[in-house]
Amino acid sequence: MICIFLGYGKKETRLIKLIESKNIKVINLKRSITLKDIKKADIIISFGYKKIITEKLLKSAHRPIINLHMSYLPFNRGAHPNFWSFIDNTPKGVTIHEINKKIDAGNIIVQKKFNINIKKRKFSSFKKTYNFLFKEIENLFEKNIRKILSNNYSSYKQKGKATSHHKSNLPKSLKLWNVNILKYKKIFFSWPH
Repeated sequence: MICIFLGYGKKETRLIKLIESKNIKVINLKRSITLKDIKKADIIISFGYKKIITEKLLKSAHRPIINLHMSYLPFNRGAHPNFWSFIDNTPKGVTIHEINKKIDAGNIIVQKKFNINIKKRKFSSFKKTYNFLFKEIENLFEKNIRKILSNNYSSYKQKGKATSHHKSNLPKSLKLWNVNILKYKKIFFSWPH
């Protein structure tokens, strides 16, 4: 079995080694995926992948391509979902879903919601909450790895009003992810938009 893992590499996520431990060959790609890549893959997983996969390529895959997204979909589709969950005051969480032609809009395989109290020190900055969600999505994948790899899962359509953000929506004022969320929100909402 061959898995193409799009996005993060071995130094960034433990999931590649986890998949390899199941006797699956993993090819890690950061570049744009090609039709040739898709044809040789039994499964394709995207985590931290910054490129759009065309509808033609999606339809060419042997099975739905899986994406790991650090938001509680349908909220905060697109870029910087952790940041926008605090600015827009939407639910926080992680979602593993099938990729379709719309960004982060595919059927949900599994997701987990969290109540994050930013008044607590361990969740006080965007970086700390990001790191927490990163570990949690890895844990969620590990818990469901057998079902995902064997394509033996149920998925369901996203429900509710979606929110979405593009990379260019990120305020120029946000220079560092280590900034205190409460302080940043006060500044953010005091500026004219």
